[in-house]
Amino acid sequence: MFYSLTGKVVFSDENSVALECGGVAFRLFTTLNTLKKCAPAGQVQTLYTHLNVREDALDLFGFADKNELDCFKMLTGVTGVGPKAGLAILSQLTPDMLAVSVAGGDVKSITAAPGVGPKLAQRIVLELKGKLDAFASSSAAMGDIAAASKASVSYAGEDAVNALVMLGYSRSEASIAVGKLDGNLSTEDMIKQALKQLAKNI
Repeated sequence: MFYSLTGKVVFSDENSVALECGGVAFRLFTTLNTLKKCAPAGQVQTLYTHLNVREDALDLFGFADKNELDCFKMLTGVTGVGPKAGLAILSQLTPDMLAVSVAGGDVKSITAAPGVGPKLAQRIVLELKGKLDAFASSSAAMGDIAAASKASVSYAGEDAVNALVMLGYSRSEASIAVGKLDGNLSTEDMIKQALKQLAKNI
């Protein structure tokens, strides 16, 4: 129904922003990432929108870019992920970060979003694996997603990722580091080389 709204920012709080368009102020629920990009009160802002129709309400959601909107729609298409959980996840992770987390099976990063438990995070990973690559916003992000996907292809890669997680790295960080290595290396060599890569990123 609505593709986007452009209007003056008249109100915002921790999970929504109101845009005045033609004398009518529309309140749009949104993510922390969009709120950080929003113009201050009194200035003009465009948000891409999604209208959620329920029996007792019409909820309007707004996003600073089309990428985040499309990611939100894909997330809420997963069984058990409602709009509230979708916003929580995209407040915690950008579309790029979510794509890397899903590619690397990083359930822990997804459960960092309030109200998202391990079972729901695992379902998100299972249902969206391979479907979020389009949300990469740069060649670097595309490389990270590809590397995270590659890390779990071999037993050695999976073992190396698990070892790095035990050492305190997130599964996403470990998957990216291991995925960029030669897949024919032994687990031990993968761990050593991945640790060198990770040390450079600190």
